[in-house]
Amino acid sequence: KGGLESERQQYIIHGGKTPNNELSDKMYVMSVVCKNNKKVTFRCTEKDLVGDVPEARYGHSIDVVYSRGKSMGVVFGGRSYIPSAQRTTEKWNTVADCLPHVFLVDFEFGCSTSYILPELQDGLSFHVSIARNDTIYILGGHSLANNIRPANLYRIRVDLPLGSPAVNCTVLPGGLSVSSAILTQTNNDEFVIVGGYQLENQKRMVCNIISFEDNKIEIREMETPDWTPDIKHSKIWFGSNMGNGTVFLGIPGDNKQAVSETYYFYMLKCAEDDVNEDQKTFTNSQTSTEDPGDSTPFEDSEEFCFSAEANSFNGDDEFDTYNEDDEEDESVTGYWITCCSTCDVDINTWVPFYSTELNKPAMIYCSHGDGHWVHAQCMDLA
Repeated sequence: KGGLESERQQYIIHGGKTPNNELSDKMYVMSVVCKNNKKVTFRCTEKDLVGDVPEARYGHSIDVVYSRGKSMGVVFGGRSYIPSAQRTTEKWNTVADCLPHVFLVDFEFGCSTSYILPELQDGLSFHVSIARNDTIYILGGHSLANNIRPANLYRIRVDLPLGSPAVNCTVLPGGLSVSSAILTQTNNDEFVIVGGYQLENQKRMVCNIISFEDNKIEIREMETPDWTPDIKHSKIWFGSNMGNGTVFLGIPGDNKQAVSETYYFYMLKCAEDDVNEDQKTFTNSQTSTEDPGDSTPFEDSEEFCFSAEANSFNGDDEFDTYNEDDEEDESVTGYWITCCSTCDVDINTWVPFYSTELNKPAMIYCSHGDGHWVHAQCMDLA
C-alpha cells in the first residue's frame, strides 16, 4: 500500500452488465482526493490496458495482492457473451463462462498478463474471493456449462520479484458449494459468508465463518441467524457487505400486499457479539420488472457526482410544475410529506437542492422513536 491517504483508499471498478445487456471491459481507479466534514471529492481515472486485456465480463472477481512491496490486481472468472462468430439473432445475448484464466493487472503501468493454471479447469462465475497479502482464496461459484456449484476452494499465490511474476494455484479440501454469496469481514483474521444459492431456486440459509491462522484456512458453520418468515419463504435475495461485519439483505415483497412492488431490507450483524441481535427491517418502494436483473436503480439512492456542485442548481433554472396526471401515485414513498414544522418541500415547487438529487428530494431515515423519514434539506445536511 502507498503512503498517501489517496493511495490507501483506492477502489477498482471493472466490467459489469447493464440493464440493456451491454457488457463493459473498462477498468477504472477511483480514489479520494479531498475529504472534509462537508464534502468528499473523488477522482475516477480510466486505465488503458495493454497486453492480455480481460474481455468484457460480469460475475467475476477483482482483488489486489501485495508482495515484496509491490501490488497487483487479479481478475478471475465471470461470464461474457459467446464469440461473435457464434452469435445469431436468436443467440445474440447468449453468455458463457469466461476461460479459467488468471489476469494480473499492473495499475501503475497499465500492463495485463494472463496465466493458465492447470488446477483451474472450468470457468466460474459469482464465486467468493478473499485476498490476503500475496494470496487469493476462491470459494464456490457457478459453472454455466455444467450448471453445477462445485465445492471449490482454490489458493492462488502471487509472487512479485524484480523479474516476471510467479503465479501458482493449489486445490484445498473443504470448499463450499455456493454462488452469489456475500462476504463480510468481522476481524483481521475472520470472515463470514452469508446468503447465496446452493441450487438455482434454493437459497443457502447456512452461514459460514472463515478464519485464518498461520496461513491456514478453516471453514466452519456458524449459528444460523434467526431468519424472518419473509426471508425463509422468498425465492430470491440479494445484498452487499456494509463493512464491520454487517450485511445488507433485500427480498421482494409479497405480491398480495397493497403495494406489490415493495422490497424488504434487512441488516444482519455477523460480528460475534451481535450474532443473536434482532435483524432490523426497512421497506422501500421500488419499480420492478419481471427479471430482477433488469431493475432500475433506486431513485433515492446516493450517487457519486464528480463535477456538479450543489450550488450549480439555483432558483433561476426552469422546472416544469408538477402534473399529477404525468406520474403514478407516489405518496406511499413519503417524498412529499411534511417532515418537520419548518418543512417547506412542496410537490409543485420543489427544485433540486443537492447535486445528488434527480427528480425526488433526498431523505434520511431517522430511527428515533418509531422511526420516520426526514428531508435532508430540512435537516440542513451538507
